[in-house]
Amino acid sequence: MKYLLGIDQSTQGTKVVLVDQDGQILRKVTRNHRQIISKQGWVSHDLREIYQNILFLVRKILDDPKVDSAKIVGLGITNQRETATAWSKSTCKPLSESVVWQCSRAKDICERIEKTGVEQAIYEKTGMPLSPYFTAAKFTWLLENIPEVQDAAQKNDLCLGTVDSWLIYQLTEGQSFKTEPSNASRTQLMDLKSGDWDDDLLKIFDLKRSYLAKIVDSNDKFGMTDFEGILNHQIPIYGVLGDSQAALFGQRCTNFGDVKSTYGTGSSIMMNIGSKPVKSSNGLITSVAWRINGQSNYVLEGNVNYSGAVIKWLKDDLGLIEHSAETEEMAYQANKSDKTYLVPAFTGLGAPYWNDDATGTIVGMTRKTRKNEVVKAGLESIAYQINDILQLMKKDTGGQINILKVDGGATSNNYLMQFQCDLLQATVKIPNVEELSVLGAVFLAGLQLNLYDEKVLQAAIEYRSFEPKMSINECNEKVQGWQKTVSLINI
Repeated sequence: MKYLLGIDQSTQGTKVVLVDQDGQILRKVTRNHRQIISKQGWVSHDLREIYQNILFLVRKILDDPKVDSAKIVGLGITNQRETATAWSKSTCKPLSESVVWQCSRAKDICERIEKTGVEQAIYEKTGMPLSPYFTAAKFTWLLENIPEVQDAAQKNDLCLGTVDSWLIYQLTEGQSFKTEPSNASRTQLMDLKSGDWDDDLLKIFDLKRSYLAKIVDSNDKFGMTDFEGILNHQIPIYGVLGDSQAALFGQRCTNFGDVKSTYGTGSSIMMNIGSKPVKSSNGLITSVAWRINGQSNYVLEGNVNYSGAVIKWLKDDLGLIEHSAETEEMAYQANKSDKTYLVPAFTGLGAPYWNDDATGTIVGMTRKTRKNEVVKAGLESIAYQINDILQLMKKDTGGQINILKVDGGATSNNYLMQFQCDLLQATVKIPNVEELSVLGAVFLAGLQLNLYDEKVLQAAIEYRSFEPKMSINECNEKVQGWQKTVSLINI
């Protein structure tokens, strides 16, 4: 029996898994890292902490006497995507805390660029509207505001990258500076058609190609690692994907029209649109799903800034719950006729509104609205935001969505899943494992190493399903109430 390791470096923490030749997770260990919030509301991570957590977790996986480390033959990596990192080419050390994908500190840079009249050109090349959400403006912010980054740039010692390229550089001890299209396409610096960094885009954001990693296929050999000697042999890194695309691959959504939604800190809703980068007419994003053996596959995507993070907000900031698991029963106990709507626009609104100035609001409360009703409104806000995006995908492709595959921690909440199913009026399928992102990266690595075939991957995951119960009229009434509430802040 041979094994693969998988790393899932996400917004809240890091997960390392050990996966067998049947695609089954044998061991899983996790560790959170600090969410560094400045007085301006900027969100950062300590890159050293994240990397040390990975080494700690790999050691922990190998602590199990049942694990024969000699049989570990490869590594797959999935990561939080638009987060911007900067480090020294010569020392491998970070030059700044990362600028997390949720952070809108580069807003002024985007406004400055918008005044030059290049917004449409950016969209045509990247499939994305100009926004501080994406990595390019964050890179520019680092260059303009962090003296250590400026100094490294002057000395030709600067590496800028998304989290995947940072991890690969660290794990290979500076031997490999690579990224791949599912991550690169989210920076707003890659031309969708060429699959490479674009000189015009680099000029717009005042960046140099030398700062950036080489873009290779998603199943390329990214380098070798022994985790700084934790393993007694080196293993290849063969599968790298951004977390949302990795989940799409793990769910086997490999055909045109297949759709999945990930319920993490934020949500990524993706539809596979095949081998051509079709642009959205409804505010959605076109990205690369993956590039395998030189063949690119594309997706339509919408992103929700606050989905699972809403539950964390209810717990940590409002103190309405002690554990996230409580929300399901509280929502079921809430007054069904209560019409409270919560719009969690704490860092603006993403697709399809793209309003960085939007702020959160609660509308429709009465004297009888209590914490159960607020918790219910919080859960429902996740489903409403995702439904907005799914409806626009249907418009862009002219098709129907009959099945939505879902993954992420919040899928264990039956109230949320049933409500999502009712809004969409389609089957929602929930896998029997939550770790679809890391499995997607591991599956890709395993295919490249000839450890898996499609039959194994299809058998690796089982599903349970939800079917619609709410009438279409009731569904429409609720959606109209949501859209009216959003319109109050989407000015």
